Amino acid sequence: MDDSHLRFPPKNQNFEIILGSSSKARREILAEMGYEFTIMSADIDEQSIRKERPEDLVMVLAEAKADAIMKKLKSCDQVEEMSRSTLLITADTVVVYQGAIREKPSSEEEARKFIRDYSGGSGKVVGSVVVTNLVTGSRKGGWESAEVYFLEIPDEVIDSLIEEGITLNVAGGLMLEHPLILPLVDTVVGTADCVMGLSKTLTEKLIQEALVES
Repeated sequence: MDDSHLRFPPKNQNFEIILGSSSKARREILAEMGYEFTIMSADIDEQSIRKERPEDLVMVLAEAKADAIMKKLKSCDQVEEMSRSTLLITADTVVVYQGAIREKPSSEEEARKFIRDYSGGSGKVVGSVVVTNLVTGSRKGGWESAEVYFLEIPDEVIDSLIEEGITLNVAGGLMLEHPLILPLVDTVVGTADCVMGLSKTLTEKLIQEALVES
């Protein structure tokens, strides 16, 4: 039986956290940070929200996700019933390749092209985090970036990733933590958790800022 939670009580014993994301990587990162949380998804039409700068795009998308989840909570009177501080964490990530913004691949063909482009090259990851205090209405947000440099990615690895289908669910089709990709990562300039979708340092900073105004 896993009794780690008995030895290490959750860091948020005095407040609740809702993670507004269906991303497995973000769930794992937030759990690694020592927090307990519940999960809600925003289900917004991301393609209807456009910005030219990747930093602006990830920020406005994370804010839109927060707004959508708050609307869901208010529709069933859950916000009014909150008796202690509750923080909603939303995030968004894009990849920038040769100046072009890449979101989740729209097809297997696009995912294959994306990964081939990274082979022997690099991709820049831009990720946002927005923390909304649902009791006070305070909202804190920011973004970070990281550059990932890859060795040559063999065709058989690309074929396996496409067949698995997982690259269709990540920004730019770029994965760092996958066991087939990890050995082919040459250098990461920045943090791995930023690449995976949730910067630990930024998230911790925003959580504390949102709590100060509670």
